[in-house]
Formats: sequence, C-alpha cells, structure tokens
Amino acid sequence: MADTKRSNLTALNGLSLNASLKSNPTKKLVVKNLKTKPMLPDNYQEQTWKKLREAVIAIQTSTAIQYTMEELYQAVENMCNNNLGAALYNNLIELSETHVKKLLLNFTEVTNDKIIFLKKVNHHWSSHCEQMLMIRSIFLFLDRTYVLQNPNVNSIWDMGLNLFRHHIMLNTNVQNRAVDGLLLLIEKERQGDMVDKTLLKSLLRMLSDLKIYQDAFEGKFLQATERLYATEGLRLMLELEVSEYLYHVEKRLNEENERLIHYLDTSTKWSLIHTVEKQLISEHVSSILQKGLEQLLNENRLDDLKLMYGLLTRVKKGLTELCINFNAYIKKYGRTIVIDPEKDKTMVQELLDFKDKMDIIVKKCFQANEKFGNSLKEAFEHFVNQRTNKPAELIAKFVDSKLKVGNKESTEEELEKLLDKIMVLFRFIHGKDVFEAFYKKDLAKRLLLGKSASVDAEKSMLSKLKQECGGGFTSKLEGMFKDMEISKDINVAYKQYLVHVKDVQLSVIDMTVNILTMGHWPTYAVTEVAMPNEIIEYQDCFNKFYLAKHNGRKLQWQPTLGHCVLRSHFKQGNKELQVSLFQAMVLLLFNDYQTLPFKEIKTLTNMEDTELRRTLQSLACGKARVLIKLPKGRDIDDTDQFSINNDFSNKLYRIKINQVQMKETNEEQKATEERVYQDRQYQMDAAIVRIMKMRKSLMHNLLISELFNQLKFPAKPADLKKRIESLIDRDYMERDKDNPNQYNYIA
Repeated sequence: MADTKRSNLTALNGLSLNASLKSNPTKKLVVKNLKTKPMLPDNYQEQTWKKLREAVIAIQTSTAIQYTMEELYQAVENMCNNNLGAALYNNLIELSETHVKKLLLNFTEVTNDKIIFLKKVNHHWSSHCEQMLMIRSIFLFLDRTYVLQNPNVNSIWDMGLNLFRHHIMLNTNVQNRAVDGLLLLIEKERQGDMVDKTLLKSLLRMLSDLKIYQDAFEGKFLQATERLYATEGLRLMLELEVSEYLYHVEKRLNEENERLIHYLDTSTKWSLIHTVEKQLISEHVSSILQKGLEQLLNENRLDDLKLMYGLLTRVKKGLTELCINFNAYIKKYGRTIVIDPEKDKTMVQELLDFKDKMDIIVKKCFQANEKFGNSLKEAFEHFVNQRTNKPAELIAKFVDSKLKVGNKESTEEELEKLLDKIMVLFRFIHGKDVFEAFYKKDLAKRLLLGKSASVDAEKSMLSKLKQECGGGFTSKLEGMFKDMEISKDINVAYKQYLVHVKDVQLSVIDMTVNILTMGHWPTYAVTEVAMPNEIIEYQDCFNKFYLAKHNGRKLQWQPTLGHCVLRSHFKQGNKELQVSLFQAMVLLLFNDYQTLPFKEIKTLTNMEDTELRRTLQSLACGKARVLIKLPKGRDIDDTDQFSINNDFSNKLYRIKINQVQMKETNEEQKATEERVYQDRQYQMDAAIVRIMKMRKSLMHNLLISELFNQLKFPAKPADLKKRIESLIDRDYMERDKDNPNQYNYIA
C-alpha cells in the first residue's frame, strides 16, 4: 500500500486548502472554506500601532529602530488585510504632522545671515525627504492597497510633501526669508561672485516639488531680473561701444541659459530669456542701430554684424528695424558715390565694390535673408537713379574700358564675372536708353578701330544685354557685328577684283573698307575734307566695285573713324606710325613742305577748326612729337608754325599716336546726349498717340499715369505735358471743348 502525505496551508484570508498526494496518476484538489474566520488577538491594533509609532519616531529623531524592517512591514500588511488601513493612515498623518510642526520651531530663530538660513532649510528639507522615504518603505503595503483603492487619499510621499509645504514653506516668514536668500545668491552670481550652485539647485527643486515655485519664487525672480537688466542696459548703452554692448548681451544670455541648465526650473526659460531680451535688446533697438550700425558697416565688421543680426532676431520688429536702417545706410552711402561729379572716374568701380561688400554682409551676416536681399536691391535702384542719366553713361564707358585693348583683367573668367556684376548695376538703371546710346558709340569705335580685346567677350556682353532687355534693345548692336562680318567678305572680294582689273593703276596701299548700315551705327556728321590723292583713287575704285554689285545703293565715306599706318624715315631710323586718317592727312603734307603755318594746313586739309587743333595737338604736343610747333606751348594758335621733327626717336618700331580717336570729345558727348533726348521725344509722342488711338478719349491724369507705365525711361510730367501740347498743335489730338482736362483723339 502506497504512503499518503497530507499538506495543510492556512492563511489569514479564511481559506483552507487540503491536497492529497497519491502515487496513482489520478490527482484531486479539494478547496474548502474555513469553518471559522481567524480572529486578531485582543488589543492587536493598539500594540501594532505602538510598535509602528516607535519606529516612525525613531526615524524622525534619527535613533535606532528596535524592530526589523520585515517585522514592521508584516505588521502593516496584517492591519491592511484586516480593514485597518484607514485608521493606520490617519495615525500616520497625525504623527507626521506633529513632527513637521516641531520642525517649524527651528526656523523661528533670528539670523541676519541669509546663506545660513538657506542651508538650514535645505538640511531640514533633505532630512524630511530621507525620513519620508524610510517611512514609505515600512508603510509600502498601505501605499499600494488602501491609498490606491481611495483616489482622494494622497500617497505617503505626497502626504509628506503637503505637510512640509503647508506648515513650513507656506509660512510667510520662512518663505520670504528663503526666497530673499535665493534671490541674493543669484544676484551675487550675476555680479561675478562664486556661489553654492548645489544649494540653489536643491532649494529650487524643493519649491518645484512642493508646487510653489511659480507662486513663491518665479514672480519675484523675474521682477529682480527685470530691474537688474533695465538699469544695466541704460548704463552700458552710454558707457560701451555698440559692438562691446552686443557681446555683453550675448554673454548675459549665455549666463542665463547656464542658470536654467544648472538650477532654475525649465518652466522659467521663456519668461527669463524674454525678460533679458526685452531689457537689453528691445528697449535699445533704436539706440543700437543709430549708434552702431553705420560704423559696423563702414568698417566691414562681419562678426559684429552677424551678432547684431542674431540678437535682433530674438525680439519683435528687431529685424524690421535693422532692415530699415540697413536700407537707409545703403541709400545714404550710395548717394555720396553717385552725386559727386568729382567721383565720376571711379564711380562704377566704387559701386561694384560697394555692391560686393553689401552682398557679402547679407549672405554671411544676415543669413542670406531674402527680405534684406530685396531691400539691398531697392536701395541700390533708388540711389543709382538719384542722378539722372550719368550713372548709365558711366557704366557704358566702364564696360568700354574693360572690353577694349589694354584692359588689365587677367583672364576671360575674371572678365566674365566682372561683366555679370556690371549687369547687376545695369538692372538698377531706369534710363537704359542712355546706356545703349553710349555703349553703341563706344562699341563702334572698338570695332572700327580694331580696339576690341576679345570678340567672345563682346558677344557675351551682347548676349547678357539681350537676355536682360530683349531683342529690340540689341538688334542694332547685333547689326553692327553683322556689318563687320559682311565687310570682311567684301574686302576679300575687292582684293580679288584688284588682281583681275588691269586697267586700274593704283599706288601700293593696302586699304580695308568697312561697309556700315546707317540705321545700325551711331549717327556721324558728314565731313568733307581734302583727302590725299592716293586715297581718293582707292575710294573711286572701291565705289566702282561696290556699286556694280549693289545697284541702287549709295556710299557715303566717313573719314572720322578711319585709321592707317604710315612708314616714316627719321635720322634715328625708320618707324611705323599708327595714326588716324586726319593725322595721316596732316603728316603727308610734309612730304611736300618743310614748314607749314596753321592756317595753310587748314586750307590744304579743309578740316573743321576744332578737329584740326585736336589733331595737331596730338602730333606736336603729345608723348610722340613727330611735329615741331613754334612757338612751343600746349595750345594751338592761329599763328603757330609746324615742321617735321627729324630728330624724333622712340624705342618702339611701331608707335601708336591715334589714341586721340578713342577719346571722347565734348562734342561727341553732347551729340550722344542730344540723340537720347530726341529719341525720348519720339518715344513719348508715339506712346501718347498709341494710347489715344486705343482709348479715343482720356483724362489728363489717366493719360500721364498710362504713359509712366509704358515708357521705359524716367519721364517728368512737365516733359510729357510739352509733348501733349506739341501733338495738339500738330492735330493728332485735341482738348475737349467742355472739359479742358480731357483729350480726344483726332482720327
């Protein structure tokens, strides 16, 4: 017979479990209720609480506990299992409250040392927290059963916090002294003193844990911060340079962020930083910009400007004010470049340098902010057009200096970059027709005198202008290039013609002719001069050749831009002189005359007076003096005598004397300006007629407004009014009989 073993398990929950273990595979588990519910011994509750009370008091007084933690924990568990949790919890609250009330007596001692007081608060707070943790570990079962089952009952830890908050930290005297001490410590640290950050962190964490951080501390802290930085901001704005002030503000902001990291509650961050920004930046935006922006921009202090931008980004309307002042600075500085006639020679280069400088500032200091980029463009467009027409003219001349022979730009890439920068300035100009007129005049000289440094660069510039202004703007310029290409083919055909035509006897001159379409090129005044016979023979021969091929066309010879090379014989050796056609006409006279007076030269050449004086001055008063003038002097007088300088010498074999052709005369300048003026009048007339033809009838103000929209150059209302009057006189339009401010179109 197998052995039978029996196990009896009894628990306080009133259940008895009987289990029989047999060797056979069939097992049976029988569960039965206790016949009677176990009863706690008499006075068990009083005895157990006495034991627990002694333990809690021992913890609170930092003395030895007579019972083991397991024994105490089991006692709490037994009481909870027998529905004594509420009584136990209430007893614990009463005992803890009594202890905390006694703690308050420690803070009633009078001491003027706020630091000592803070350390005392911190000591008692730390002790209280440690005690509550130990007490909670004993009453853990109470925390996990009774407390969880009753939502309105605080956990033991929260109960401890509430008691400390209510009896200690909500005490007006304790709270005020503690907060004042904290503010004193923070103030000392702001002044540069070393303070106990651990103490600050512990006490501020206490205020947060007790949920009185905002009410008790934050408000006073922010007020103290505001007072400090309001005073500091006013004082330092007077004492420091703007750059120094900006670095101080940055330092202060970094310090406050460090405080947030080390001991301040994160909930304070926005309010604190906002307060600092308001008192040190917002209140002084105008002063910072007025006192320091111009200096920083003038001295190109990129790091300081970057810092200024970063700080003003933090405050409302900071960037708006910076942008307004940046715009005003550009207009002010740019106007000094454009308005002063003495700066005309360097204006364009200064504008390019200024634009580069401002572009770098926008990119590196202002984070390539689109708003600042647009403001920069608007400011440039404003000041460049403060002086009517002149910047457009000077930009055209600057391009000429870079595209003709002798330009020192070292590489094609550098020249291309420069042309791109010039195009940026070109976009700002309102009077683009002025640019076109001067550009066309200079381009003509470069092409006809062979002074263009690079055909590729010329065509690149033309392409940029076409892309910017359209084909209508560049059609005549493109026609000039086309004429030069066609002229090359004509000259090849002409040379072949000379070889095969035997009845023509010509002196040995290599003549090249450029055929220019009149509408494409600048208008040149017709000049009748007495050409040398050798050249006249070639002209006649070419006329015969060309007109035979192109019946019905008319050739008009233009000697103004002709140039040639003369072989000359001097005592010091033979030379080749590269001269203008007018210079050649004068020099060739001395093949037949030893000395010639001014008036006779004028008679023999039939040259215009001013042009002749200019030509003689270049030959007798310039660097290469191939003529001798008597009496000596810079100016050419009617009584002057001229002769060949047989002692002329120069280290070069070929000497350029025709630079005078490239120089612009006052007459050319005025003629170009006059052409622009005339073209504008034609454009205004055409626009007025076009609008009136479409509208039939229109009020004066509406017509003027429409004209401003259509015209591509800046026009004054007075000029437009004159053109309207002119068209009325020519019967293109009339004033309305009933309303003098209304115009009617006459079909």
